[in-house]
Amino acid sequence: MSMFCYQCQETLGNKGCTVNGICGKKGATAILQDLLIYTAKGISVIADKAARNDKDVSHFVTKALFTTVTNVNFDDDNLIGIIKQGLALRQEIKARYNVTGDLHDSAIWTADTKEDFLKKAESVGVLSTENEDVRSLRELLTYGLKGVAAYADHAYVLGFEDQAVFDFMIEGLASTTKDLSVDEMIALVMRTGEAAVGAMAILDKANTETYGNPEITEVNIGVRNNPAILISGHDLKDMEELLKQTQGTGVDVYTHGEMLPANYYPAFKNYENFVGNYGNAWWLQDKEFVSFNGPIVMTTNCLVPPKQSYVDRVFTTGNVAFPGVKDIADRAENGVKDFSEVIAMARTLPAPTEIETGSIVGGFAHEQVFALADKVVDAVKSGAIKKFIVMAGCDGRHKGRDYYRDFAEALPSDTVILTAGCAKYRYNKLNLGDIGGIPRVLDAGQCNDSYSLALIALKLKEVFGLEDINDLPIVYNIAWYEQKAVTVLLALLHLGVKNIHLGPTLPAFLSPTVVNVLVENFGIGGITNVEDDIKSMIG
Repeated sequence: MSMFCYQCQETLGNKGCTVNGICGKKGATAILQDLLIYTAKGISVIADKAARNDKDVSHFVTKALFTTVTNVNFDDDNLIGIIKQGLALRQEIKARYNVTGDLHDSAIWTADTKEDFLKKAESVGVLSTENEDVRSLRELLTYGLKGVAAYADHAYVLGFEDQAVFDFMIEGLASTTKDLSVDEMIALVMRTGEAAVGAMAILDKANTETYGNPEITEVNIGVRNNPAILISGHDLKDMEELLKQTQGTGVDVYTHGEMLPANYYPAFKNYENFVGNYGNAWWLQDKEFVSFNGPIVMTTNCLVPPKQSYVDRVFTTGNVAFPGVKDIADRAENGVKDFSEVIAMARTLPAPTEIETGSIVGGFAHEQVFALADKVVDAVKSGAIKKFIVMAGCDGRHKGRDYYRDFAEALPSDTVILTAGCAKYRYNKLNLGDIGGIPRVLDAGQCNDSYSLALIALKLKEVFGLEDINDLPIVYNIAWYEQKAVTVLLALLHLGVKNIHLGPTLPAFLSPTVVNVLVENFGIGGITNVEDDIKSMIG
């Protein structure tokens, strides 16, 4: 059995994982994820011919793509179950739309046993595309689509969707089975950026119309002496239902990792048992979940394989799965998830062990920043703010990511950081002060909220009467880890943003030729060291 995976920043040697994944995926799991994507490609081939706006197809392809995002699904049997659902749907839509004739292998293969699935999986992975540049562009497109699917899935859970986004996911996946020219593939990659903007826009609409616009909020990072539940991931619907079901139980609720921005939404502030945030970024959960003492609910991606010391307290839900971990069933149509088992467990366990005290401030999404627009503009015009630095993206385990903390600390006092995503955990607890009452770290929220940063830049472009977004006093020093960050990058490129610095390393899936295209057309660059990078970015 041979796996090859290089979709995340921590891939082995920045080349590719070949035995097991650095993320914790076993080899068999990795190739089954390849097979799930291959199955989604086959469905897309058929749908691209006749059924692109079929809801069953749209929702399955979205689920398949999201399921294979790094740190989501580690369960082989669960993956095989989803693949079987895909094969059944594939046959159904062939019959429903009378699709016949020659079809790509992804649209006709079949298997029955786990051994058959694994054997097929060995032949359809990343390296099955032999040409390095074609492979690079296909994978860049696919990883961008995985992020698009994640955003679209979050919106769909809240009852919002954009069929144009679903249609492009199908067109994009189907394109990876065709012999296209390099120019055609690059055009599709750029259209992925357009789809990314569409997906982020519909998700922003879903979140804000459902829970209100985020507000400037001081978030408690200490603990109370009550039993508690920790909720991590990105799914605000799960957050809402958990808060409702814990009312009157004596059980507190804390956010972790990417769920921190739930603290900023007005709808959640009315729950007295919503205490604040516990801990830091996703990769520290193997330490922080131990000290939390209570049960943990993982709602989307960012699961680290649980240790024996707390695995019996972890619950997964949605697309997340791990062998032997309890799973909370998805909600039926118009129903809710049942968190009663989690709540019952919490009531039998000690309160969280305090690991820090104090508070952090966030909630600077687009509407909140727009409300401060006059103050911000005056600060720029007076020279009090010389430059904005977008430091959005992901955090991770590598020691080299200390660079982002050091970079933030070394920035001149007349600069302001705009952030979204878990990258902020490297610097959101530093005392960087403010500029005339404007905090020097403006946190817009999750990686899901990166759309806010684009809207803020576009608003500033309008206010200053500029024709080119690149004339703004904004530079981009973005950390990436997984595929949603790739999606955000493509969205920025679609919006015309140039000279983005990407680190800690450039993606391993970018071939030298593709890197050259990005450098020549968009000025994409890496990072070096704090001192030199501040000189080159800030001047």
